[in-house]
Amino acid sequence: MSTPTATAPPRFWNRLSRTVRLVILLAGAVAFLFPFYYMVVGSLRGTTTGDLSSAVPGDLTGGNYAAINSAISLGRSLLNSGIMTGGVLLCTLVFGLLAGYALAQLHFRGRGTLFATLLLVQMIPFQLLMLPLYVLVVRDYGLGDNYLGMIMPFAINSTAVFLFRQFFLQMPPSLFEAARIDGAGELQILTRIAIPMARPALLSGVLLTFIGPWNEFLWPFLVTKNTDMQPLAVSLAGFLSNLQGTVSNPTGALMAGACVLAAPAVVLFLLFQRHFTTTDIDSGTKG
Repeated sequence: MSTPTATAPPRFWNRLSRTVRLVILLAGAVAFLFPFYYMVVGSLRGTTTGDLSSAVPGDLTGGNYAAINSAISLGRSLLNSGIMTGGVLLCTLVFGLLAGYALAQLHFRGRGTLFATLLLVQMIPFQLLMLPLYVLVVRDYGLGDNYLGMIMPFAINSTAVFLFRQFFLQMPPSLFEAARIDGAGELQILTRIAIPMARPALLSGVLLTFIGPWNEFLWPFLVTKNTDMQPLAVSLAGFLSNLQGTVSNPTGALMAGACVLAAPAVVLFLLFQRHFTTTDIDSGTKG
């Protein structure tokens, strides 16, 4: 007579599965956060020697932030980055909302071809267009060392147009039809109905667009020769190339500049991440 094989209860396997998933997620979180830890602690260290594990409160200092500020003027560089990023965000939202609404809700000849062209543009690397853009913006328009010259190539973001189009397509057509029956124009429908309901898409578009121009290096580097016009990413590259000898701890000063560059993006993400999963579409059809 054979003895039945003992099996673990389902509760044990469920608990084991949750534990394994937790360990994997924890390991991923540590791997993701370690570069930030390295950057922050490195920006607070007074010397370039020693490993980060030896950094204790007594070894930390804020002198590196003062050093990078004296070398490249953090305030001016941050202002330049803010103006460039703000201009790009404004253009992206205005043109993206108009184009996305037109591609989603208006019916006109060639709409499908235009949308296919939009998708094709996303496949073209920006570096491929950089030389003709440089000739056009700097030589023909004379916008070198100018905020408008830094903003123009990024004024229309095809990714944002695609994002807004997809969001507007999800809205109930009855909302727009009822508004047209009541005599509302397309611009009124966009501003009074579509945009108030598109808050998640707007926040996503802002964050996705913010990262690009805020961290952009190559294009501002090409069009700005005056250091007073350079955004922070370009100023940090200039410090790395030419000004390291002006500070006692160049690595710490560079880490401090990197912390300042990364801080706005991290803060924006932490403030608005909960809005990514919310939507107001259903509320427009209730009642």
